[in-house]
Amino acid sequence: MALLGDDWVSMQKEAMDDRWMHVYPQRGKRAGAYMQGFAYDVHPYLLLNHNNDYDSLSTFAHEWGHAMHTVYAKQAQPFETASYATFTAEIPSTSLELILQQYMAEHAETIDEQLFYLGHSLEKMRGTFFRQTMFAEFELALYEAAERGDALSGERISEMYGEILKRYHGHDEGVVTIDDLYTNEWMFVPHFYYNMYVFQYATSQTAGTALYEKIIEQGEAGVENYKNLLRAGGSDYPYKLLVNAGVDLAKPGPYQAMIRQMNATMDEIERLLDEKESQIAQY
Repeated sequence: MALLGDDWVSMQKEAMDDRWMHVYPQRGKRAGAYMQGFAYDVHPYLLLNHNNDYDSLSTFAHEWGHAMHTVYAKQAQPFETASYATFTAEIPSTSLELILQQYMAEHAETIDEQLFYLGHSLEKMRGTFFRQTMFAEFELALYEAAERGDALSGERISEMYGEILKRYHGHDEGVVTIDDLYTNEWMFVPHFYYNMYVFQYATSQTAGTALYEKIIEQGEAGVENYKNLLRAGGSDYPYKLLVNAGVDLAKPGPYQAMIRQMNATMDEIERLLDEKESQIAQY
C-alpha cells in the first residue's frame, strides 16, 4: 500500500494492529467476507475467512479498500454525507485488488508465478467487467419484457438468457461453444433476485482501473485525486464525484481503457508462454 502514501499505510497498519477484523474461519462463522462501517462514530469492522492463499489475499485487499474508503469518508464528512453509494463503493476495493496484482506480478520469481497472477487478474476482469455487463443486459431485457406485458415463464427466461450468453461468447462464430445446459444458469445467480445493481460492478472496476492509471501516470497528484474521491463519501451524486476525479463513465473512454487492460494482460500472458516454450526448447 506504499503506493498510496504514508498516511494510508499508517492508518491501515494501526487498524490491523487494533484487530478491526476477524480473520480465520471457525465453526459457526458465516462464510464469505464483508466490511461493516454503518456506525458513524465507530471504526469499520471486517469479516474474513482467510485461508493463506492468493484468493484470500485478494479478498483481504478488496475488503480493506472498503474499510479505508469508510475511514477517509468519515474523517472528511459529517454523518449526513459520510455514507457512499454502491456506485462508488466498489471502486477502492477493485483498485486495491489491481494494486496487489501488479505488485505480485512485478515481484514474481518465475514465469509460472507471473502467469498465475496475470491469469487471476484476467479472470477477475472477465468476471467483474465482462460477465456483470452481460448480467445487466439480461436484467434489462427482463424488465423491458415485463413492461411490455410479455409472459415470462422459466422456459422463456432461459431462452432470453441463452441468447445473450451465446452472443457475448461468440457461440455462432465458433469462439466459445455454449451448451444448452447453461441457459438455465440465471436461476442460480442470487443477484437477479434483488434490485438491478450488477452493472455497478462493471462500472466500479472500470473507474477503479482508470483511477489506478492516474496514480501510476501522475504520481502524488493521482494519489491525492484518488483519496479526494474517497473523502467525498456521499456528498454529491456518485457520477458527479467521479467526473470531479477525472473519470466520466457516460463516455466511452474509461471502458475502452478497461478493454485495453484486458488485451494487454492477454498479450503479456502470450509473451510469457512463448518465452517459457523457448526456454524449454533450449533444454
